[in-house]
This record gives sequence, structure tokens and C-alpha cells, in this order.
Amino acid sequence: MDKWREFVEKVSVLQLVLTFLFMGVSFTLLIVYLLFTSLWLLPALYLTWMAADWDTPERGGRRSEWMRSWPVWRHFKNYFPVKLVKTAELSPNKNYILGSHPHGIMCMGAISCFSTTYGGFSQAFPGMRVTLAILAGLFRLPIFRDYLMSAGMCPVSKPSLEYLLSRNGKGNAVVIVTGGAAESLSSAPGVNTVVMRQRKGFVRLALEYGADLVPVYSFGENELFQQVVFSEGSMTRGLQIAFKKIMGFAPCLFMGQSWGLLPYKTPVTTVVGSPIAVPRMAYPSEETVDHYHSLYMEALTKLFHDHKVSCGLSESHDLHII
Repeated sequence: MDKWREFVEKVSVLQLVLTFLFMGVSFTLLIVYLLFTSLWLLPALYLTWMAADWDTPERGGRRSEWMRSWPVWRHFKNYFPVKLVKTAELSPNKNYILGSHPHGIMCMGAISCFSTTYGGFSQAFPGMRVTLAILAGLFRLPIFRDYLMSAGMCPVSKPSLEYLLSRNGKGNAVVIVTGGAAESLSSAPGVNTVVMRQRKGFVRLALEYGADLVPVYSFGENELFQQVVFSEGSMTRGLQIAFKKIMGFAPCLFMGQSWGLLPYKTPVTTVVGSPIAVPRMAYPSEETVDHYHSLYMEALTKLFHDHKVSCGLSESHDLHII
């Protein structure tokens, strides 16, 4: 029974890895191919509907609680396992922007906690509606876009975030992996580096809509894959950065276990910090943005140090903010 359970958990995790690596490209190529076959009407109808539905991802999306509750997500969570830790209350009468750190290779902790019902967020914060914001370009890929929306994800674009914070009522928790692709390039076991010093857009957005800021740190996220990290200034690192600027994501040379795609079985503990009260102002000054950005970095650093030992790190570990 234990071997069968372990097998099911591995398959559950592997399906997510393969989905994120290949689903978007595969369905795009399939639809293009079908357009030149006798089945051309099927992709033509889908593309027509997709054009009419183009703006839906930036208008709150189309989540499916049925999909978010698939048993596969329970097995996915139990593989590592992933655990969510609550440190303070979030009021359903307010909106929040949660900054999720670190990105890691595939944000396994964030996906489990914020895009499935098994992550425990709804139980820990009743009345809150959580949305994980990810790379906007993914929502332009046929079929894949519908899969992502069903999981409760949305584009990390300004129109999308503004909609969630202004036209979707109260009780919204919008999760932004602020380090993005740049942070994934620094992901490696034993490394606790977050890309934050110049990432101020989410703070400005919080001020414009009066959404409190909440730091989140997933301990163990960077331990899930080995990665070849190229030094700053090297030609290969330059190619990675150039690719990121063009495509929006960074090509990482990573390696897990079992065919190289399965992440290592390492516990991931996602700690949700205390909210930082943010006033609402239509046109925040640079000084105000810098002030709340500094408060956020201080809160993130404190969150890291307060929980690092209980989450498996030693006292000597430090958080590097670049």
C-alpha cells in the first residue's frame, strides 16, 4: 500500500511538471495542425470562441472549484509534503496583496496552497478568495489558458490585478510571485535569495487600491530541484536574461530525480505573514512607495528569521535580498 501511495504521489507531481512544461506548446501545435486537416472546423470554432473570450482572464477569470478539488492535488500536496502556516488573521472585509517568495523553479508551494482546495488557505482564512497571479503570456495559449483559469489563476498584468482589487468586491487575496523569472535563475538548494529591491510595482498597486501587503515565504521551495546557476556576466547568463526579456520567462537548466523532472521529496512550508496596513491614495509619491516597500522588506526578513529554524534551516541561514 505504501509503494502504491508513493507511486500515485509521484505521478500526481509529475503530471503538473509536464503540464507546465509542455501543455501550452503541445495544444498550440495540435490546433495549428488540425487546421490543415479534415477536422479544421473544430479548431476554427475553438479559436473563434477564444477570440470572443480573450479578455476573460483579466476580468477575474473562470475558476472551477471542481477542478481545484481534484484528488490529484491531495496526492500532489502529500508528496513533499506542502504545509501552510498562518501567523495572523486576514479580514474578509479587506483586500490583500500577498507577495510570495521565493519563486523556485515552479512555485510548487504557491500552487498547492493557493490554487487547490487541499492547500488549506480557505480553512485558515475563511471568507477569503485567493487568486495566484502568473505570467500573462500563458493565458494566450489555447486550452492551457482554460486550464489555468479553472485552477483559479489570473495574469499578473495591471488590468487583471486592478480588476481583482477594485471590481471583485472585498475579501480578495491576490498572490504575486514578485521575484518572477529573474528569481528563478537564482534558485538552488541552500540558497535563500529573493529579487526585491527594484520590485516596487506591487507596492504602488497596493497603495492605489488600499490593499494591505502580506509577505509569504515558502521554506524548502529552492530545495526541490538542482540547477546549473551561471555566474553574472557570463555569456550563458546573458542569453538567459535576453530570452527572459523576449519571452517573459527564463530557461533554467534544472534537474530533479526520476527522469530529471520529478522534484526531490523535500517538505515545503509556506508561511503567511502578518498584514502591513496600507492607506489608499490615487497617486502615491515615490517617497511613499519607497517607505512601504522598505516596510515590506523588513517584514519579509523578520518572517524568514522567525520561522527558519522551525522550518528546517539553521540559525546561520540568512535571507539575501537583491
